[in-house]
Amino acid sequence: MNSMHYIGFDIHKKVISFCEKRIDGTIVEQGVIRATRASLDDWLSQRRSIWAGAMEATLFTGWIYDYLLPHAVELKVAHPEMLKAITASKKKNDAADAEKIADLLRCNLLPECYMAPEEHRNLRRILRYRNLLVRESAKMKTKTATLLMEVGAEYNKRRLHGGRYFKELLNKLEYIPESVLNLLWMSRSSVEMFDKMQKTLVSALLDDTKIRRRVDLLRSIRGVGEVTALTWVLEIGDVNRFGKISQAVSYCGLCSAQKESAGKEMRGPISKKRNKHLQTVLIEAAKLAPHWNPQLAEVYDREISKGHRNRATLAVARKLVAYMLFVDKNREPFTPREVLDEAA
Repeated sequence: MNSMHYIGFDIHKKVISFCEKRIDGTIVEQGVIRATRASLDDWLSQRRSIWAGAMEATLFTGWIYDYLLPHAVELKVAHPEMLKAITASKKKNDAADAEKIADLLRCNLLPECYMAPEEHRNLRRILRYRNLLVRESAKMKTKTATLLMEVGAEYNKRRLHGGRYFKELLNKLEYIPESVLNLLWMSRSSVEMFDKMQKTLVSALLDDTKIRRRVDLLRSIRGVGEVTALTWVLEIGDVNRFGKISQAVSYCGLCSAQKESAGKEMRGPISKKRNKHLQTVLIEAAKLAPHWNPQLAEVYDREISKGHRNRATLAVARKLVAYMLFVDKNREPFTPREVLDEAA
């Protein structure tokens, strides 16, 4: 039986550099292959030994990982920011990067990151595309207000983006240029199109049988809506990979980075190393959830009494993470504290 070989892949849009090594570090083969399925088939047909592979997480990693996974004994994905052995090197090229990834894998020092299953990543892609549509809709709404201000038109800020008010407003404005009027109608049409598309995507995700049960359980928490629940399920993936609440809080970007040296610990602002999609949704949810959830309202009131509104919002977001982690792990609807007290 052939011994295990360890292969490091440095992935780019058009080419993939690889380095194959034995357990003792001897290089078996190095080279470059085109980033196409046909080229990968040719490369796989030349493998004569069982092998384990590793690659850095990039935009192009997903389909290559899925294509190579059935052929490898083990395939890992490395966290890009934690590959310090590559970024700190004096000599950095594709061949050297592939060799260092192979060495990290061979020595069991690879900073591995979580790779969600393919079907889960497909659903997550839909949700992130929906988020793009929401951002574009917000841009169009801002542009609509900007166009009106540029020509000195008066309008009701709160009602501007309502369909009926918008039509009435434009029919009354006789002194604005025709070009601005056309742009306003184009902006309004774009907003309606983006809103319709994002609602269609959310409805499709809510109807998916693979995640419907988890989403329904999370929505049993008062203050957790459909978008918050969907974002949690699709961005977290396997919830059991978080052993403690603090790990989930850190992943969601709701705590600062820890810097400790010589017995002195320093805390800075909120860390940038986080899942930005989860962080954004949880912060927005934390601003609204206290209006619907008495337990979260209590947390907010306790923190706001100390005089810092942003810290109060973060405290609510952390408590929200604790609630969702508990519900998602136990696969049971959320039971409010007052209900537990009555049962006791």
